[in-house]
Amino acid sequence: QTANSSNSPGGSNNRSLSKWDNYTFSSYYQHSSSVATLFIIAYVFIFLLCMVGNSLVCLIVLKNKQMRTVTNMFILNLAVSDLLVGIFCMPTTLVDNLITGWPFNNAVCKMSVIQGASVSASVFTLVAIAVERFRCIVYPFHQKLTLKKAHITIIIIWVLALIIMSPSAVTLTVVKEEYHFMVDEFNNTYPFYTCWEAWPDHEMRTIYTTILFSHIYLAPLILIVIMYAWIAVKLFRSPVPIRDGHTEDHDGHRVSRKKIKVINMLLIVALLFSLSWLPLWTLMLLTDYGKLTASQLNLVTVYIFPFAHWLAFFNSSVNPIIYGYFNENFKRGFQAAFKFQLCFAEMEHHETYETRASAGNHNRIFVEVQPNIPKEDKKVEKTLMFGQRNGKVSHGLVVDRFNKDCLHANRSVSAWDR
Repeated sequence: QTANSSNSPGGSNNRSLSKWDNYTFSSYYQHSSSVATLFIIAYVFIFLLCMVGNSLVCLIVLKNKQMRTVTNMFILNLAVSDLLVGIFCMPTTLVDNLITGWPFNNAVCKMSVIQGASVSASVFTLVAIAVERFRCIVYPFHQKLTLKKAHITIIIIWVLALIIMSPSAVTLTVVKEEYHFMVDEFNNTYPFYTCWEAWPDHEMRTIYTTILFSHIYLAPLILIVIMYAWIAVKLFRSPVPIRDGHTEDHDGHRVSRKKIKVINMLLIVALLFSLSWLPLWTLMLLTDYGKLTASQLNLVTVYIFPFAHWLAFFNSSVNPIIYGYFNENFKRGFQAAFKFQLCFAEMEHHETYETRASAGNHNRIFVEVQPNIPKEDKKVEKTLMFGQRNGKVSHGLVVDRFNKDCLHANRSVSAWDR
């Protein structure tokens, strides 16, 4: 609220309040406790989803050599950019949406460039994926993109992303509002700071916003739509490879379905990206070109911008779910990661139980000795305590192990290795 002297009945009061005419006092927190709690839960949810999902995507691609294809390298780059958004942007954006002023220093303010660079890298990567799929399907006999060229393309993507965000890195700064203060619930006042792009004039800011919108949203989106539409026409018009017999016909249909499934996955990733970032781009263009009043700008900043930011960040969290649903290799990788955690917990529980059960007992080593038995004497062989392994004598400890399904079993390890 702004102090106003017109409400004072006396002239002396008018003169005493005249120094407050141009001062503005805002609440320290932008929302009530219930709304703030809702924002915190929503942001923490997508933050955890982003960290876990994209970390698993990186781990799956890097740990499995068969997953290191050109398309998966680009998907890995998408996961890395999403992780950067989650680490550097989600926490600061949440706090900034809860508190009226900018609560951090100038260095954190300039870290907003990481969000812009990560988003730019994501867009350019989606375009690179579309181009790679386009070349493979529409022009299958042309030279395919190699892993080395894919790595070079990723480097170029990040260089272009940093270049297009460099003006923002130069102009972003923290400014103290001289006549604006924040007031908390105990009536304490705090200086009001803002993090914004300090352009020489407003027109330069609007031009830069338009350049960003056209280069990292509109133009890439048009290219992606055109290429995937062309791919779809090519797939549905091309005949299914049929050879001799029904088996080859079935294999041909299977290959065709696999291609279509990959295209569907990549198309949904691009579509969700465009829909998730559309509200935020709309708001940024609206604030630059809409000439909003103070009350309208306050409504947009306090209530609509937090939701638009959340929706944009949600895109960084949902991509791994799409990969797991459409791609069998990623699905198996996610299942193996979660199964490993369950097996590890079960192994710990089993080891704890065995330690308690064997307390006070002497440690015993069972050494397995398999004598030479004629092959024709099967009955004697079956009566042995330990079965013959490949016709060799085996010496070892009987220890516990868990197979791939976490089922308890036994195995032998060398006695001299213990």
